[in-house]
Amino acid sequence: MPALVAIRPFRQFVMKVHSRCDLACDHCYVYQHADQSWRRRPRVMAPRIVRATAERIAEHARAHRLKRVTVVLHGGEPLLAGPERLAALARELRRSLDGIAVLDLRMQTNGLLLDDEFCALLVRERIHVGVSLDGDRASHDRHRVRADGSGSYDDTVRALRLLGQTAHRPAFAGLLCTVDVRNDPEAVYGALADVRPPRVDFLLPHANWDRPPARPYGTTDYADWLITAYERWNRDDRPFSIRVFESVEAAVMGEPGFTEALGLGTPDLLVIETDGAIEQADWLKTVAEGAPETGYHVLVNSFDEAARHPGFQARSLGIDGLADQCRACPVVSICGGGLYGHRHRSATGFVNPSVYCADLLKLIQHIQSTTPATQLLAVPPADIGALTAGGAPEHAAVLRLSKAQLDLCRSMLAYLNQAGVGSEETWQALLDLDGPDLDLVLADPAVHSWAVAACSADTSGQAVPDTEFLAGIALAAALRSGQRLKLTVPMSTPGILTLPSVGRLRMLPNGVSISSGKGIRVRTDDGRVWRADGGGAIWEPVQNFSAGGFDVSLESNTLRPTAAGSPADLAAKWRRPLEAAWAALSHQHPYQAAALAAGVKTLVLLDSEPPQNASRPPFGALALAPPGTTQDLVLALLREWQYAKFAALRDLHDLGGTGQETALREAYAHLAVARVWHTRPGPTAQDRAATWGKRSLAALDAFASETDAAPAATGLRLATEIRAAADSLIAAP
Repeated sequence: MPALVAIRPFRQFVMKVHSRCDLACDHCYVYQHADQSWRRRPRVMAPRIVRATAERIAEHARAHRLKRVTVVLHGGEPLLAGPERLAALARELRRSLDGIAVLDLRMQTNGLLLDDEFCALLVRERIHVGVSLDGDRASHDRHRVRADGSGSYDDTVRALRLLGQTAHRPAFAGLLCTVDVRNDPEAVYGALADVRPPRVDFLLPHANWDRPPARPYGTTDYADWLITAYERWNRDDRPFSIRVFESVEAAVMGEPGFTEALGLGTPDLLVIETDGAIEQADWLKTVAEGAPETGYHVLVNSFDEAARHPGFQARSLGIDGLADQCRACPVVSICGGGLYGHRHRSATGFVNPSVYCADLLKLIQHIQSTTPATQLLAVPPADIGALTAGGAPEHAAVLRLSKAQLDLCRSMLAYLNQAGVGSEETWQALLDLDGPDLDLVLADPAVHSWAVAACSADTSGQAVPDTEFLAGIALAAALRSGQRLKLTVPMSTPGILTLPSVGRLRMLPNGVSISSGKGIRVRTDDGRVWRADGGGAIWEPVQNFSAGGFDVSLESNTLRPTAAGSPADLAAKWRRPLEAAWAALSHQHPYQAAALAAGVKTLVLLDSEPPQNASRPPFGALALAPPGTTQDLVLALLREWQYAKFAALRDLHDLGGTGQETALREAYAHLAVARVWHTRPGPTAQDRAATWGKRSLAALDAFASETDAAPAATGLRLATEIRAAADSLIAAP
């Protein structure tokens, strides 16, 4: 056994809230494979185990400073626990994590017990639900049957139609589909698309070298099946997200994937059984009796103790833990050896290629051959829908949108480097500092704002403004990482050097001149920044606001202030209204709150309300005027968040001509206002929701009538998504 690797925190926790199921699926890894430990487990997780689990998760999040954790309610069938138990469990988790980390609460279910009461509970308790559907009736009922052999397709689709209703759709996270190559992939895809999922996850059947998968059509029939689905998805313009395909595409572009079945990322998931036992991933039940067991228990052991278990350690070795054949493979960085459980063979353990090795190689090479080189900067069509609909999938879409914005920012800096903007000393510092700390600086919307202005000036043949800002980026990254850096900074009056995301250095007029052509010397070391040329300066750290997982910096009236004088105490002035508004927003619009918290870095606090057609800050920043009431500020936050998302989409895609873009922007903002009013009680609120929904539709009519340019494909797609969302708000009771 290799030496122990450092403990890496768990970020996903699967809670087995009920150990029995109301289906008898013949491919289930819990009941139909080697491990039969379910037979001796309690049926339901007891309240003291729930409480202990919640406390252990909070303990782990606090110790590792996790800002966000995911908890998946699982089984068996979790709905068998009943609405009261599930509601109590959700509240216990949120109580324990309050002030420590944001809770992303999910559930995987067969959906058979979903009714209006359950769906309302899911929305109220912010539980994002994935439902198992294997395709059309014949495909689904091939495996997902009841104990008497009768199919479950009709009841599953009934549940999905209910979950897809306007009032319940915010809780709909997506579909889980297990591949059977005997099923027609076109028919399966069509059936999945018919229920309008925000996301689909295709799973290969659990198998290993001792129990290999059925292969009725050849050595790569699973790849052939998935490639057919992939091509149909592309032909349909990707109406929803498909995780396995997007994960491969991300890895092809050099980005980390987002499924444990692929890639070399460190596993971060553990399981808590109904009796409180801490176990490894469930799919190890296919290997042998007791294979997932660790011997640890939530009443006795911490999750850090569990992380030292040899099973978790072995899966943390990355490429060093793979078979020689895998390490020599040209797609190892994408495949990562496949799912750990699929590698098992009794004689050699897990040091083998995946039993699906040939399928993974063929699928990855096919996607490699078709992935456009520019895809990294594009917003997938499914994400345009998620960003518009405002439900559970919006959070993941915002994370991808943020990554695309970061890549765009890096591209603009690369252009400025090639254009000769900035000193060689500064560019070398940026190269040396490249990494997570620099990414945090580049994510500051002030960087985007400056980079756009700088690129625009250079392409127009004008002098690039505020070139000292580039040095400020490097100094901010050095300050964040605790590294020493000394730069010569060309300063313009009035002598404010902004270090984005961390603060600004205000130069004093005494001593060494700040306007000489030689510039000034600025240094960072041990978390401090100062002038290194003998001149005076005052360090003003960025003002921050934090509440319930919403962490932002505060600026007054502009992202890059240049006025002399000390900044106002924005935090003192705005803390109470922002805290009240964020508490209300999190309660009334939980999914949008999670997405907003993931995407917003800065609040620009204005003296007065901006007009509707006024320019807004770039993605990552919201402009807010002093609110009249808490609910006014809730509405303003969500409206400005809509403007911010639109700005990002416009950055990354052609949305049409100027008139078309203006109409889309108006329709997008009106939709946010309509959604806010729709969630408020009373006929007056519903009338206002309908009014704003109709304004959104009127703006779309203006978009359709514009003739200043040919309509762009992404603009048309966005208009379709806005219309569907607005229609549902107008039609909803």
